[in-house]
Amino acid sequence: MRRRFFPTIGLALATVFAAGAAQAGPAVLVDLNTGKVLEQEDAFAPWYPASLTKLMTVLVTFRAVKAGEIAFDSPVRISERAAKEPPSKMGYKPGSVLTVDNAIKILMVKSANDIATALAESVAGSRSAFAARMNAEAQRLGMSGTRFVNPHGLHADEQTTNARDLAVLAMALRNEFPQHAHYFSMEALQAGGKLLENHNDLIMRFDGANGMKTGYTCPSGFNLIATATRGGRSLMAVVIGEPTVEARADKAANLLERGFATPGDTAPYLGQLRPSGKEAPSAVNLRPVICTEAHWKAVTEARGPEGHPVYTSPYIKEPTRERVAVAVALGGATGPESKAPRYADVPIPTPRPDYAPAAMAEGG
Repeated sequence: MRRRFFPTIGLALATVFAAGAAQAGPAVLVDLNTGKVLEQEDAFAPWYPASLTKLMTVLVTFRAVKAGEIAFDSPVRISERAAKEPPSKMGYKPGSVLTVDNAIKILMVKSANDIATALAESVAGSRSAFAARMNAEAQRLGMSGTRFVNPHGLHADEQTTNARDLAVLAMALRNEFPQHAHYFSMEALQAGGKLLENHNDLIMRFDGANGMKTGYTCPSGFNLIATATRGGRSLMAVVIGEPTVEARADKAANLLERGFATPGDTAPYLGQLRPSGKEAPSAVNLRPVICTEAHWKAVTEARGPEGHPVYTSPYIKEPTRERVAVAVALGGATGPESKAPRYADVPIPTPRPDYAPAAMAEGG
């Protein structure tokens, strides 16, 4: 898929977003080699995590594998509840089985909500039991501003986090499980006859980009945790609450580029950051800004007839080659099943946005 790069696009989109509840979402830029914060903006502001939640889902799964509860070839079964999750999803039928390995790949590239629920149920026995594990991990890591109630990040008022906590989570994944870094840098998946591209627009477009995850819901906006490595130095940008796919990619690219030009010798460590005391008591809900007909009309018009995202950052370039796709499919599950008790999870209806373009499902 070709995506255009026009310097004038930002004005049209910024005009629409400036009329909304927020003009710039929280952000954190971290030097992963030192743990120092090179830049931060409202790092402790409460926010809805959207599909960045799936990074915690993967961390809990990695720890279950490490503990010997399951293996990467253990089965993930698609339940009736999982199959009913709203998009983004794979659409597998109830009773279908795939491996833990393929489930993680799908979460990181496709951000499929049905697979997140199925993985949670297969690891912990139920979605609620898995959420308890997620919160235990958040407490272990010191993510004091975070609470989880589901494994996929579809909107729930109770599920909140902040940019600082998300940086802690991403660093934990890199530091505790460096052998699994390949899950976060895949360029695309091949699922049957479908090519599923990574929603992280910095992959293949920003020099040194090598991970990690995107997220989107109407209340949360467009989110991105992006990592990049140059000359042995690795940085991570956490960007949340942006108005468009382009805006989150532009902001992350600009942050990372500035970071590579900044020594950061006197910067504070991530663990030294403290709230300002001026943070809002609850997360901002961006639904009236993001999911309106006026907003998406402006976005659509700015993108032109082809409808491809358009970037303003000079550091985001056109890909110079075709994507390398990793194959995923059902079957192949020969590993042990989790012995966690199975519970009856009663499905809870998930509210859908009043308006969203057909191509933008909540998830990536």
